Order: sequence, then C-alpha cells, then structure tokens
Amino acid sequence: MLRGLMMDQPLLISSLLTHAAQNHGDTEIVSRTVEGPGKDGKGALHRYTYAQAEARARKLAQALSRLGVKAGDRVGTFAWNGYRHFELYFGVSGMGAVIHTVNPRLFPEQLTYIVDHAEDAYVFFDLTFAPLMEKLAPACRAVKGWVAMTDRIHMPQISVPNLLCYEELIAPESGRYEWPLLDENSASGLCYSSGTTGAPKGVLFAHRSTVLHAYASSLPDVFNCSARSAILPVVPMFHVNAWGVPYMATLNGAKLVLPGAGLDGKSLYELFEAEGVTTTAGVPTVWLGLLAFMRENKLKFSTLKTAVVGGSACPPAMITEFRDAHGVDCQHAWGMTEMSPLGTLCTLKGKHLALPQDKQFEIQVKQGRAICGVEMKIVDGEGRDLPRDGKAFGDLMVRGPWVLREYFKGEGGDPLREGWFPTGDVATIDADGYMQITDRSKDVIKSGGEWISSIELENIAVAHPGIAEAAVIGVPHPKWDERPLVVAVRKQGANVAREDMLEFYKGKVAKWWIPDDVTFVDQLPHTATGKLLKTKLRQDFKDHEWPAA
Repeated sequence: MLRGLMMDQPLLISSLLTHAAQNHGDTEIVSRTVEGPGKDGKGALHRYTYAQAEARARKLAQALSRLGVKAGDRVGTFAWNGYRHFELYFGVSGMGAVIHTVNPRLFPEQLTYIVDHAEDAYVFFDLTFAPLMEKLAPACRAVKGWVAMTDRIHMPQISVPNLLCYEELIAPESGRYEWPLLDENSASGLCYSSGTTGAPKGVLFAHRSTVLHAYASSLPDVFNCSARSAILPVVPMFHVNAWGVPYMATLNGAKLVLPGAGLDGKSLYELFEAEGVTTTAGVPTVWLGLLAFMRENKLKFSTLKTAVVGGSACPPAMITEFRDAHGVDCQHAWGMTEMSPLGTLCTLKGKHLALPQDKQFEIQVKQGRAICGVEMKIVDGEGRDLPRDGKAFGDLMVRGPWVLREYFKGEGGDPLREGWFPTGDVATIDADGYMQITDRSKDVIKSGGEWISSIELENIAVAHPGIAEAAVIGVPHPKWDERPLVVAVRKQGANVAREDMLEFYKGKVAKWWIPDDVTFVDQLPHTATGKLLKTKLRQDFKDHEWPAA
C-alpha cells in the first residue's frame, strides 16, 4: 500500500475554538442568562467574543485538572444554552475528558441512573436546576463535587456535598494552558438516548466524529453556515449537543446566540430581532408557540432566513406558514442521538427550482437527502434491500463515520445488523435520494393487515385551520385489529367538531385510511425532547369505545 504524504494532524474539538479565537476573535457569543433580573425577568444578556470564550475554556481546563479530572473522566452538565455551558463543551473535551450533557426534563429516577451509569466525576448545573441537584445529590454518591454555574453573589442556598462556584473555580487560573494533542478517536462527549427500549443507553461521541459532523452540517445544502451567519439554536445543548450547532458555529466563526431558559414565543422573537438572527433550529412544539405569538401580535421577521425543524415530523402547515407569512425557508431535518445527530436535511436540487410551488412542496415535506458521510437504505422484514422509488417503504438503516457502533459499556449488546444501524423508523427513499419517514416502526397502525402512516394523518389534522396540535394512534378494534384515532388540541377560540375533522380527511387519503374517531384534549403529552408521547396516549385510550358504524 502506498500511503499519502500528508501531515497526521488529529481532528480535535479544541482546534475548532482555537481557530475561531484566532480568525474570528471579535465575533460575538450572546447569551440570555438565568441570573437576573433582565428587563423581562428572564435574565440579562451576556456578551463576549470567541477570543474571550477560548481564554475562559482554557482556564476551565486548568481548574478541572486541579480538581483531579483526567482524560476519559466524565463531567456532567444540567444546563441551558448559555456561555458557561459553551465553555464546558470545549474546556472539558479539549482537555481529554468527556462532557456528559444530561437532559433535566427526564424523571429523577432516570437522572440518577444516568449520572451513576456515566460515573460522572463532577456535575455542573445552572441555577434553574439547583433544587433538582439537591434531590439528586444523595443518590449520586460517586459524584465528587457539584458546581453551580454562577458567581458568588448568586450562589444557591442548597444542601449538596462539596458545592463549588464556577466563577471562583476558574478565577485563580492563568489561562496559559496548551490543549493536549489527543487521539482523534478518543471520546469527547456522552449523551443518553431516550429512544431505546429499557433503560436509557449512552452514545459516546469521538473528537473525529464530532468534527466531521461539524464540517458536514456546515455545507450549503445543510445549515449553509458561514462567518456571515447569526445562529440561534433553540434545540437545547442537553439534547444531542444542540444538533451540533455549537461546534458548527465555532468552526465557521458564526455569531452564536444562546437563548437560555427563555423559550417562549415573546422571548425568542425579541432575541431574533435584537441580534439579527439569520438561522435557527428547534423542534415543532417550539415553533408552534413562536408562530402563534407572532400571529397574535401581527409581527414579522426582519433578518431570519432559515428555520431547521427536527426532533419529530414537521407539519406541512408549519412549512407553509413560515414561507408565506414570513418569507422564511423552513427546512425539514432528521437524525438521532445515535447519529450525532444529523442524517438528512431537505433542500431542493437545481432541477427542482423550475417546478411549480406545489411540486416543490411535495419534496419539501420530506425529511430530505442524506448528508455526505451518511449512507441510507430501506429493507423489508427479511433484511432485503428495497427499491429507491419513493413508493416502497421499509425499515430505515444507516451507517457512517458519526453513526454509533455500540452503546456505552456495551449496553444492549451489538445493535448493528450486518454493519448497518437500524433506526427504528419506517421510510421511503426516492430516486433523487429524498427520504420520507412514514412512521416509527412501533407507531405504524396495522389495520386489517395493511399499514397506515400515523404521521401522514397527523399532518392532515394539523393543516386544519382550527387545530393547534394533533396525534394519531392505533387503538385496538374488534374487527380490524387497529384503527386510527385522532387526539387533537383545538386552537384558542376554535370550535372544531368531530364531524368537521373527519370530513377534512376526505379526498386527501384513501377512504380506509380515514380515522374512525376524533377526541379533543387540552394538551398532548410530550417526551423530554419535545416529541409526542404516544406510549402514554396509547395507554390512555386503549379502552376507547368506537362509535357505532
């Protein structure tokens, strides 16, 4: 074998921040803090630059070394999107330790299990989560210390062992710290997936996989990120690393706007406008709140160009409203914790630009094309490859350099099938490579031996002008095994009846796909990551009485 003669320079997370500090040193990172009060009571705005962020990340690495944190040790975080969390992203991984971002929205029992299973040496937390830390600390005896991400003035009065203050921790350090030259395949981050069966399982990211993911997600047909971008990730930094946005923004020297805990429509809109945000990313539930606030107050965006939507299927009506009411390109994305997380993003090809808007829209409602680095295929129940014709649907399989090989500590055994990771999604792929999720394998409705897509029925329900949110589940039926039931939330002031909803489906799907019943609720249950909690809905409605035929 003839080897290339290029430098063997490892791909390291620390190099992203060093690059940003040297070449985009005066570009801002703006954060809404949890310490206040700001004008709206949600925290003041903190501003600094990439150069200042790197200096503090180096001091953090020094402080962690002084505490005895070594390469490979896990450091947990319970924190919002903010500048101190950003410093932890780079300071912890940069020194060779592993940042373990914990989703605070999980149940306390799950959180205790996750912190213990990860063997976190130290846990850093925002003030919002101080009461939670007081509850968790007695059960997490392996944690050596708990660090409040604040200054001495705002330190919480809680009873936890070895409570430290973030600003006091890093203050004595010089910042004259050289990032170590690590093996690029060494672990850099840890996230636990809630999409697995049984206990949450850890997904252990590497420096190499994270940097490659940052490069790929920056491409024009993905996030189109550059030094001219101003990015606000609404998706939390405790949810698959905010989809990699902190790394991607740093790689490109983009302005980074971090919203803290202010995720309501008013707070987000004000931050978008004040900071000139051009790109944002988040789950559909957040955008429902933002768009409702803007409708009620007759507001428009002045700088926002792109909203990336993922986490769960984006209702077509949302894509339309972003486009028609605000001139914003709402792009569908898809991925998983096990994929770091991005797998696809939906952008049109050149040949599609001449198509009429309705034909373009048929493409835009799909989850999109695979990002270079991700391979996808669909297979039938026996594992045989299915055609990429946009019609055949089967189990979606993926592989690539930022796709999981096995779970942390080998939990669950070997998850791969002949080298491919089974996503648990059912999908189609067309000849142009556009993938469309038709359902989660566990959410497909099986009626009379045929499959019905709950996602397609949900999209139609949400397109009704009187419906704010909807879920469709399969409920046991005496004749057909399962039939679809719509569980919907009306928009404020709307008076939608069951008959109105069923009529709305006519002509949009095959007659036998039309749901047999509709029930209205005040709100739908969601998972800790904002997805519809269909397991609870199926339990709540398992004894649903179907109307007489």
